[in-house]
Amino acid sequence: MCGIWCIFGSTVDTHQQIPGCFNIAHRGPDCFRFENVNHFSRCVFGFHRLAIVDDIYGMQPMRIHSLPHIWMTYNGEIYNFRQTQKKFGYQFETGCDGEILIHLYNDKGARFMCEQLYGVFAFILFDTKERKVFVGRDTFGVRPAFRIFTDCGFLAVSSEAKGLEGVKVASKKALKVDAFEPGTYEEYKLDENEKVEFVKKERFHSIGAFPKYDVNVNVTDDISLNIRSYLVNAVQMRLMSHRRIGCMLSGGLDSSLIAALTVQEARKQGVTYPIQTFSIGMDETSPDLVAARKVAQHLGTEHHEIRFTAQEAIDHLKNIIRSLESYDITTIRASIGMYFVSKYIQEKTDTVVILSGEGADEVCQGYIYFYRQPTPEEGDRESRRLCNDLFYFDVLRADRTTAAHGLELRVPFLDHAFTSYYLSLPATERAPTKERAEKYLLRKAFDGLDLIPSEILWRPKEAFSDGVAAKKKSLFEYMQEYAETQVSDSDLQRASTLYPVNTPKTKEAFLYRSIFEQLFPDQQHLTPYMWLPKWCGEQTDPSARVLKHYKEQQGDEQTSHG
Repeated sequence: MCGIWCIFGSTVDTHQQIPGCFNIAHRGPDCFRFENVNHFSRCVFGFHRLAIVDDIYGMQPMRIHSLPHIWMTYNGEIYNFRQTQKKFGYQFETGCDGEILIHLYNDKGARFMCEQLYGVFAFILFDTKERKVFVGRDTFGVRPAFRIFTDCGFLAVSSEAKGLEGVKVASKKALKVDAFEPGTYEEYKLDENEKVEFVKKERFHSIGAFPKYDVNVNVTDDISLNIRSYLVNAVQMRLMSHRRIGCMLSGGLDSSLIAALTVQEARKQGVTYPIQTFSIGMDETSPDLVAARKVAQHLGTEHHEIRFTAQEAIDHLKNIIRSLESYDITTIRASIGMYFVSKYIQEKTDTVVILSGEGADEVCQGYIYFYRQPTPEEGDRESRRLCNDLFYFDVLRADRTTAAHGLELRVPFLDHAFTSYYLSLPATERAPTKERAEKYLLRKAFDGLDLIPSEILWRPKEAFSDGVAAKKKSLFEYMQEYAETQVSDSDLQRASTLYPVNTPKTKEAFLYRSIFEQLFPDQQHLTPYMWLPKWCGEQTDPSARVLKHYKEQQGDEQTSHG
């Protein structure tokens, strides 16, 4: 994880623009740099580095002697950089994966470059010879990027919205911070006065489309084998690191599979240190702690259990919302546990690269409400919609909570090749039914292999914010009780006047929104809508525990275990 930041077309001395860049310093705790571009006085690059690959020559903005007119900064990992270097015969100056962007761009341009990148990334590339700027983002938006662009020719780009606070712009209009759209790149041009002009925006990849780069998977007629092969490959590619690797482990299907494959593939690659796994809960009865303990024992990992209290969640609420840049209820609830896990990892261990199970619920239809899909075709459309919007919700949460503590998160379930294959399977096969559990194809692909305990492989879905709490009382109930003490009935009655966009419907939602507005005034568009389950009627709470299907499921389990 790194923090990238850049300004073009500044009408004040670029040194005056720099303070906002320190708002993203947490993303790169190892070193930072500010650099003006030769002969372009209105441009400045800022970079906060988390050194993962080539800590000697990987500092940014990156330039190489053979192509000095290209300036490039990026946040991400390009897993196929060595294969691509060999394929096209490029001569590298560094051992850094990001150098491949410079060579690909110089070879055949920005679109070709983006299409050949197997990994996750947000980049800014400045071609001083052509006076062109390119900004792009990976298919799922795993790595973030935001911008301010004005009609007076000013462009500012940052890994997080808060990095653009306080920028000085000649425009008299209110400044709007926008997220770059995943799977696209944008092209800008600098005129003779260094003012920025928008040229075009192009989509280089769509979710569900197979990638144009080479993938080391042999597809067979066996669907289960193919799913395994693609997911194993996704984990293998994400073990590229010069820093210690660990895993988030909630004890659910997704994180358990990723942890198991990480242990398996790390040993094959010669990793000698024990893989650390991390789980969190509010007390000993937290479902996630109990399940994660079983998995860790099965895998033989160096397991860490973290506890937190409701009061700690309340005390850190403002910091969490500032990290997230969101007021979505689901996102905030699910971020609390992940925030404390990441804080622990940073303070108590030397693990820096973390693999986790994010993305499986969207790709594989894992949410409980998918049982209510009217038809498999509608379930497929909903799955793809969730995937397209992940960068507003779960992907955002996963990035910000870990980056807030200087960690790098990697998400194999959002691998381009894996997701493209899984989404190509018949909609009827991917849909959960009464006879077939959610994510059935994924579970079946690893059944009978003893990779993880069978009861975990077939463990029903549990939301992260629910799983970390005690069985009898969820985290969201603690937060609702706190909101009752902070938001009055009259406050809630004024909600539609105060917040006409995404009006809070509950006191908990009102509390989160009011904190967000204090931190990010007039930026309510950063959360386009509130995440809620579909096909569930007039639902106001996103927790799976309030859904009828969840309660029936828990009743069935208690009966069968009684």
